[in-house]
Amino acid sequence: MNVLTDNFAVYAEGFLGTVELTVYASLLALALGFLMASFRVAPVASLRVFGTVWVTVLRNTPLTLLFFAVLLGLPRFGLVLPFQAFAVLALGCYTSAFICEALRSGINTVPRGQGEAARSLGMTFSQTLSVVVLPQAFRSVIPPVGSTLIALAKNSAIAGAFSVTELLGTYKTLSELGYNIIWTFVWIAVGYLIITLAISALFNLLERKWGVAR
Repeated sequence: MNVLTDNFAVYAEGFLGTVELTVYASLLALALGFLMASFRVAPVASLRVFGTVWVTVLRNTPLTLLFFAVLLGLPRFGLVLPFQAFAVLALGCYTSAFICEALRSGINTVPRGQGEAARSLGMTFSQTLSVVVLPQAFRSVIPPVGSTLIALAKNSAIAGAFSVTELLGTYKTLSELGYNIIWTFVWIAVGYLIITLAISALFNLLERKWGVAR
C-alpha cells in the first residue's frame, strides 16, 4: 500500500496518460474503422481494394512494429509531432482495422433487400448506408466494438516504451526508487482494471439500450 500512497502523483499521471491515450486513439479508430467499413462495402472497386489492403496490412502487422514505423519513420518525411500524438496515430490506425471488420460484419447482417429498396427510392449509396444500414448494423456490433476498445486500452501499454507517459511506464520510475516491483505492478494492474471495467460498463449500457436481443 505504501507504493501507492507514497507515489500517488506518479500513478495518477500515468493513469491519466493512459486514459487520454485510450480516448483519443479510440475516437481515431472509430472514425477510420467507419470509413474503411464504408469503403469495403462500397460499389466502387478501387475503394473496396483500398479498404481490403488497409485491413489486411494492419491486422497482420505487429503493433510494436507499427509503433516503430510511425514514431521513427514519419519524422523522416518531415512530420514531427509529440510522441503522444504518434502513439495515438499508431494505436488508432491499428485498431481501426478490427473496428472495420466488426462494423462490416454488422452491415452484412442487414437484409440486402433493405438497401435495394432504399436505392429504388432514389437514395444514394452514402444515404442508404448512413440512414438505413448503419443504424441497424450498429445495434449488432456493440459487443465486439467494446471488446476491441478494451484491447486498445491494454495495447496502450506499448506506448510507455516510446517515452509516452502512461500507466505501465510508472514502473520504471518506481523501480529506480527501490520500491517492491510486485506491488508496483499490482497497482498498475488495478489502474488498467479500472479503465477496462469502465469501458465494459459503458458498452453494456449501450447494449441494454440499443443492442439486438439475443
